[in-house]
Amino acid sequence: MRVSYCDGYYVPLPDGHPFPMAKFPALHRRLLDEGIITSRDVVAPRQADWADLRRVHTAEYLSNLAEGSLSDHAERRMGLPWSKRLVYRSRLAVQGTINAAFMALTDGVAANLAGGTHHAFPDRGEGFCVLNDVAVAIRVLQSSCWARRILIVDLDVHQGNANAAFFAGDDSVFTFSMHGAKNYPFEKPSSSLNVPLDDNIGDDVYLDTLKAYLPDTLDAVAPDLVFYLGGIDVAADDRFGRIALSRDGLHARDRYVLEQLDQRDLPVALLLSGGYAETPTLTADLHAILHREAARVFSPTAAPDHPAIQ
Repeated sequence: MRVSYCDGYYVPLPDGHPFPMAKFPALHRRLLDEGIITSRDVVAPRQADWADLRRVHTAEYLSNLAEGSLSDHAERRMGLPWSKRLVYRSRLAVQGTINAAFMALTDGVAANLAGGTHHAFPDRGEGFCVLNDVAVAIRVLQSSCWARRILIVDLDVHQGNANAAFFAGDDSVFTFSMHGAKNYPFEKPSSSLNVPLDDNIGDDVYLDTLKAYLPDTLDAVAPDLVFYLGGIDVAADDRFGRIALSRDGLHARDRYVLEQLDQRDLPVALLLSGGYAETPTLTADLHAILHREAARVFSPTAAPDHPAIQ
């Protein structure tokens, strides 16, 4: 499985910052160590073109981002301190998702070892999201006629509010979001399909709910490509999650989603979205569940079986 990644995905943050930036290099190392990927599978992205970013984001926002002239309020809402390296990193991650989408259309499955920044609106960043990688990738794919009908399957615990708002009224993009009903964002625009969840539900209720909605959605939409935002902040003990999936539940969730896609021969680009476990290393290990299951579903004879990090 080919993946987008480069060292530029990491940028240092102030001590005590809640975003686990170190999860990106930790996940890359973990997948190499487990044999899920090899160095030949890693495709390093360049920075996304400003012209492609303008397909989604306003010229004023991009100018302020490039020049470091965001207001204090805008920076606080983004949740990340501005720096040239942050802008560079964000543009790399957007191109990583664009590349993963093209690779998925060619290979059937591909991943960006970042991405899923579904809180970035055209005119602002929010919730640790600077640029909206999925929205930009979709517009690039559509403009190049590589894909017309797109499905976003967003299982991050936080609703993909920016994607819901941006694609509202666009029949070419279906946004499916299954998320915590009482969690951030507190104003939730209407996705094509919103599936709100109560706090503290466990594996059985979560998986039964997913099974009640996902197959019919896949059949009704019949997309050319699926973006799967496999956030692991639904895991028990996640700092911002308030849902109680076990490690086995995460495996079952990702296996079910990927098997449903495989059965329908739907290409899929895998994206991380959120995850806030006790340490960046543990966060990366939980993110790796998605890639372990992808190896089992799409290349079962090549998938190693490794114990979890303690």
